[in-house]
Amino acid sequence: MPDTQDTEIIIKELTDSGVLRLTLNDNGRRNALSEAMLKSLGEVMNSTATDPSVRVIVLAANGPAFCAGHDLKEMTAGRDAPDNGRAYFTKVMETCSSMMQSIVNNPKPVIAEVTGIATAAGCQLVASCDLAYAAETAKFSTPGVHIGLFCSTPMVALSRTVSNKHAMEMLLTGDMVSPARAVEIGLINQVTSVDSLSNFTMEIAEKIASKSSMTMATGKKAFYEQRDLSLEDAYAYASQVMVDNMLKHDAEEGIQAFIEKRSAQWQDK
Repeated sequence: MPDTQDTEIIIKELTDSGVLRLTLNDNGRRNALSEAMLKSLGEVMNSTATDPSVRVIVLAANGPAFCAGHDLKEMTAGRDAPDNGRAYFTKVMETCSSMMQSIVNNPKPVIAEVTGIATAAGCQLVASCDLAYAAETAKFSTPGVHIGLFCSTPMVALSRTVSNKHAMEMLLTGDMVSPARAVEIGLINQVTSVDSLSNFTMEIAEKIASKSSMTMATGKKAFYEQRDLSLEDAYAYASQVMVDNMLKHDAEEGIQAFIEKRSAQWQDK
């Protein structure tokens, strides 16, 4: 049976195989990235990075919204400060940016499971995850232009996930994107029915969790490191990663198991 722990705004479930399911549970705010939500997500991402019991993370949400972005009421209240909110807005953006980077920098694969709307920083959250699967009821947008606020920080994650023109189309129009279109542009991996999404996502997570966590961590770090390098530098970097990986126990065990036609016994090292 999963180990379940309820927190104020996030429900945590850890399966025996090491899949940590995080469910955003702040329906009153449409699972917005309030200060409390940012703090909670950041703490979980940081703590799981070195927790050997966690092998894969699934990020889901209760209610009609996966995540509605920043809490605009909370942000508006910040304008009451003498500087009209500059220091507060800076703090919130730095906290949000740090949390998003903690997803990318977490050595464990992070999978978004989306059934509702994911707008603005909520869309950024999906784009920041390594994999993303959605139900037919999901919708995505970066609608800041509708309220005079360009989605500049969501743009960072979005432009690193989809092509420039697709990213700019979302950012300039603010239009909602269907899950089918989100698959086409590469924002998400696949769309399923609402009823099958959770099981589908967990099957993917369990499959990844069955691999060597050392291998997963090595590959995830290398993927993001090489992405922004020149072709020559990327090959030089990836070649060294391969050499180091080949010298690890699990690579030796995995290759030997393949040759001997048996299941590998991972030691995650």
